[in-house]
Amino acid sequence: MPRRLPAPSRLHFAVLAALAAALPAAAQTAPGNDTAVQTLETVKVTARKREESLQDVPVAVTALTAEQLDKLAIKDLGDLQGQVPNLTVYAARGSNTTITTFIRGVGQADPLWGVDPGVGIYFDDVYIARPQGALLDVYDVQRVEVLRGPQGTLYGKNTVGGAVKYVSKPLPQQTEGAVTMAMGSYGQVNAKGAVGTAVNDGQFRFRLAGASLNHDGYGKNLTDGSPVSDQNTTSGRFSAGWFPTGSTFNAQVSVDRTIDASHMRGFQRLNVNPFDPAKTPATTGRYDIASGMPNANRTSSEGESLTLNWGVSSDWSLKYILAHRASDTNTSIDFDGLPNKIADVRAEYHDSSQSHELQAIYEGQDSSGVVGLYYFDGRAGGTVRNNFFNLSFGTTNGTVYTEGKALFADWSWRLTPTFSVSTGLRYTDESKRAVVLNQTFANDTFSGTPLTTPANFDNTRAVKNTSPRLSLEYKASKEVKLYTTASRGFKSGGYNIRANTLAFPTSGKPFDDEKLDSLEVGAKMVLADGRLELNTALFHNKYKNVQLSVFTSYTTASGQPGFFGDFTNAGKATLNGGEFEFLWMPATDWRISGHVAYLDAKYDEYIDRGVNVADQKKFTNTPKTQVGLNIENTMKLPVGLLRSRLGATYRSKVYPTTDLSESLAQNAYTLVNAGLIWEKSAKLSFFLQGSNLADKAYKTDGYNIAALGVLNAYYGPPRTVTIGGTYKF
Repeated sequence: MPRRLPAPSRLHFAVLAALAAALPAAAQTAPGNDTAVQTLETVKVTARKREESLQDVPVAVTALTAEQLDKLAIKDLGDLQGQVPNLTVYAARGSNTTITTFIRGVGQADPLWGVDPGVGIYFDDVYIARPQGALLDVYDVQRVEVLRGPQGTLYGKNTVGGAVKYVSKPLPQQTEGAVTMAMGSYGQVNAKGAVGTAVNDGQFRFRLAGASLNHDGYGKNLTDGSPVSDQNTTSGRFSAGWFPTGSTFNAQVSVDRTIDASHMRGFQRLNVNPFDPAKTPATTGRYDIASGMPNANRTSSEGESLTLNWGVSSDWSLKYILAHRASDTNTSIDFDGLPNKIADVRAEYHDSSQSHELQAIYEGQDSSGVVGLYYFDGRAGGTVRNNFFNLSFGTTNGTVYTEGKALFADWSWRLTPTFSVSTGLRYTDESKRAVVLNQTFANDTFSGTPLTTPANFDNTRAVKNTSPRLSLEYKASKEVKLYTTASRGFKSGGYNIRANTLAFPTSGKPFDDEKLDSLEVGAKMVLADGRLELNTALFHNKYKNVQLSVFTSYTTASGQPGFFGDFTNAGKATLNGGEFEFLWMPATDWRISGHVAYLDAKYDEYIDRGVNVADQKKFTNTPKTQVGLNIENTMKLPVGLLRSRLGATYRSKVYPTTDLSESLAQNAYTLVNAGLIWEKSAKLSFFLQGSNLADKAYKTDGYNIAALGVLNAYYGPPRTVTIGGTYKF
């Protein structure tokens, strides 16, 4: 009778088998950095502007530490999808570094400068105003926090749906560092490194981190053989701080730069374009295109910040953050994916912003909170050059200037040993000035006397808003904490930068502010003597004036087909859902974690040409059901530790675009991932990671523009395997 393998060996064998199926000649080693523990570690977060245990925060928040991010092979913020309940996040259609984010059905997929994101992205407490360059690569990170639901009483602008907070590693008090080298599928070659030190008894501290991330294209441009859906990203950060001896004051500065010189994103053409003379068949590959445009994209983003901290007393501290961020993007968007000039677009985006934030933080025995002032001054604009059929040549051109001032406060009182109440309030005063000049020209030089001017206006829209929050917390026992929260989220309206007032006079009018009223009840539990954590949340949201970007086809005066990029408010919607997260350590060497999320999002009012069509509409980027599961095992070896992980994520059917095309809809699918980590010592480890091991084809986005004969689907990454090592010092 054959000998039965012990349980740990069976999981290691399963992981090896999964990876071997993806890479027959794969090596057998991989990274990690956890020692065996008897209870689950305590994760600290700063979701409420002060350090607290994750289980003590009455907020639906998922926090992934640096070790967890490494275990899960999280390369950028897009890889968080599947690991966080009710989160949709991916690279937008045209660029590797432009982010699309939705939380609980709230977000924004349009990257144009006329509309703000619905989910706030924060890098070390600094708000990133535009989606270009915001798909941050994960390196030298302490943790990533994802807060679900409105967060306006604590964070900067546009947190109507939630916030994603990227926290880099702090300045060290002694010399330390790490280097990671990796290679893998599609010619992947990645290098990440960081080093930090302190001098003069720790008064002066420094940290330098960088990453070079590269892989060949998942597909090709069949016209010239150049790669598409590749990566060529270089990123770096430098930070320094002054921590005077015997003082409660410190000052820190940080500078970061990222350059992405990847090529076009490849896509699958799902139809025969009726305007293609060759009647080229629809493609079967997920990434290959045959573009006649220059295959060149480039995004550069940068930021600088100054943070001052002063401990005024044992209870009070002050924090001031001065920040500047900017990005520039030049991208080719060949809607038709063919050599012919059917729908060729060249887009340039530019943005620059400066923000000031002053926080007064109180930590008392029975109460704590923060009072803050926030100021934002930003400009975002660019030029989009459209060549349709090599007959129609037009530009979308302009700039949006945003000035926002806010006063916010969030305070908690412990009224009894078991009962606490938290309140918050945010007052916003914001103005947006939109300068728009959209023109048509006689040829593709886009110069000379314009033929027509579809839009030419300089308008300003100002708004004031007050958004409250109230939360009740009850400690039912040492292990169980219950909470309920009522809050309001807000995102200001604006102007449609693609306005065509000649064909659609109303397109020059502003769209309205979004408002979200949320009621949430939840429980956070630590059971089984600290070996089991359970977090649950149920929410009921009323969503008003949902901001949507839509394409409208029409016929020009000359009889040529055209399309118009409009922006509208959907009216009213109701979003009901629930989330369940767990982390269980059944034995010292096993960890099982995961989540189940459900979301029922329905429009109550959606007025189209005077008719309520709510029953015909669905929310985009919002699957009803999401499930994630990770099983991890740690096994002691004669030399070091071997850790294995097997993971799976499931998402039900989702519509990525507002036209709700069934051709672009992605049916339910499951992704399988696995990893092996051999920690040879505390300093040296090796890893083997595999993603999408079943090579599942799944759509993330697309275009459906009937007037141009365009029906394209963008897909997530194929199966990839990475092998590498990390050395720490």
